Amino acid sequence: MKEQSDPDHFYQILAADSVRQISTYTPLDGRLILDVGGGPGYFADSFRAAGARYLGIDPDVGELSARGEPAAGMVRASGTELPVQTGSVDVCYSSNVLEHVADPAAMLAEMVRVTKPGGTIFASFTPWFSPWGGHETAPWHFLGGHYARRRFVRRNGREPKNRFGESLFAFTVGAAMRWARDCAHAELVRALPRYHPWWATWIVHVPGVREFASWNLVLVLRKRQGTN
Repeated sequence: MKEQSDPDHFYQILAADSVRQISTYTPLDGRLILDVGGGPGYFADSFRAAGARYLGIDPDVGELSARGEPAAGMVRASGTELPVQTGSVDVCYSSNVLEHVADPAAMLAEMVRVTKPGGTIFASFTPWFSPWGGHETAPWHFLGGHYARRRFVRRNGREPKNRFGESLFAFTVGAAMRWARDCAHAELVRALPRYHPWWATWIVHVPGVREFASWNLVLVLRKRQGTN
């Protein structure tokens, strides 16, 4: 993982992959896309190159200014209280953010709310019980998030960037899929393990196995017609 050691390289690859994946579900040219948790704007260039109009939101000043001045189109705000009009964006996107939110269901509900009827919601995250669920404290998160955090501090003399209970939470594949299936305002189009080959999609439908084997879960939803 080069997220912290070489973020430019890591996020450029992730942004290009995001554009490719979303484009299989909806055209991007001319569409307004809201990126929830967009950080310093790593994804802006890739989405704009695909013809999309881009708006990014992130609550963390440090993330917004990680590359200097906040990128054009970036706004500081909370993912669980989006300052965006209901039914106003064509695509609502979030990558690797839900595990950093204390109430991921609230963020998903907000993403659905701001999307136009017929629009697409694309959210991916790292499940807690996946090998990388503890982020830089992995694999010790399997013994508990608080234990993994304390161990990291003892060994490194500092807190991890992703602090369990503050900026990292235990969100599971099962919880995410139950939320998606029960959502009254959107239908679940597809759930898949993001970095697996196409033939491994079945993993997300096997309780227990999916928590360890998915690595990163993608939920693709479509906002129902006639809903706000």
